[in-house]
Amino acid sequence: MICSKGDALQASPAGFFWLRGNDIKLLFATGPSLNTRLLAAVLASLALMVVDYQGARLHAVRAFLSLAVYPLQSLASWPNDMLHRIGGTVISYVDLQRENQRLKDIELINDARLLKLAALEKENIRLRLLLENSFQLGEQVLIAELLSVKLEPYEHRVMVNKGSRFGVHERQPVLDANGVVGQVIRALPNSSEVMLITDPSHAIPVEVNRNGLRTIAFGTGQSNRLHLPFLANNADIAPGDLLVTSGLGGGFPAGYPVAVVDKFEARPDKSFANIYATPKAQLDSSREFLIVWSDANPVVMGAQDRNKSAPNSDTPHAAQ
Repeated sequence: MICSKGDALQASPAGFFWLRGNDIKLLFATGPSLNTRLLAAVLASLALMVVDYQGARLHAVRAFLSLAVYPLQSLASWPNDMLHRIGGTVISYVDLQRENQRLKDIELINDARLLKLAALEKENIRLRLLLENSFQLGEQVLIAELLSVKLEPYEHRVMVNKGSRFGVHERQPVLDANGVVGQVIRALPNSSEVMLITDPSHAIPVEVNRNGLRTIAFGTGQSNRLHLPFLANNADIAPGDLLVTSGLGGGFPAGYPVAVVDKFEARPDKSFANIYATPKAQLDSSREFLIVWSDANPVVMGAQDRNKSAPNSDTPHAAQ
């Protein structure tokens, strides 16, 4: 249906509305063209730029508009900011975990090194004591280290890491930094077996350092006790007396500390007193030993052992 000029909007019985007159022109009326609007916007922008460049007239307007626009800017940038923060937090947490694990590994390594350094420090002290004693002895010595300990309950024997290729031979005295440890009973090419003075099969000639009273000290099977069974009840010996090697038999040179008397019990009903002594050597804790040559001739390292006579296992190994 085409409405003519002057027609008005009428309602039909069915509920439809019809335009009338000039109303059709108002409905489809348009403003300025797009080109005109663009030109006006460009001119307005140029004018504002010129005014802003020449003076500070628009600073207050700019400040006001920035305050009004700032919440919108913050809202628009919030998702990106949150994404960066979450990503940075996750990366930082992972980096912290890695750094923490790395520091724990370094701490464990340093702790292990400190433990080793502490052990080396103690070993250095023991070696210094051994070297000082070797100078005091005035005899040729060889430092040996502990390899193993015999586990038999009634045998006190250890293995050391020096043998016949270093000139070690049987019946050779062995000391630590405090006193007599025992003597070599078997010399292998790269190791030697040492019987301790507390072994029940071992006996060593000793004398009281105070008065020169001579006797024999036997092992008892206990790591901290020697027995002196052949002294009379009226013997001049008392707790606290130092026992040293007497040099009899030639196995142990004279003057080495052996033990300290800790018990003297007279037995009137028997011929001999009950006397016990504590070894000076640290038999249960020493790891470095001095193997001693008592003769004046130097030993050539690497010489093979020529003395193959083994001691009788049924009799005490007294120094010969």
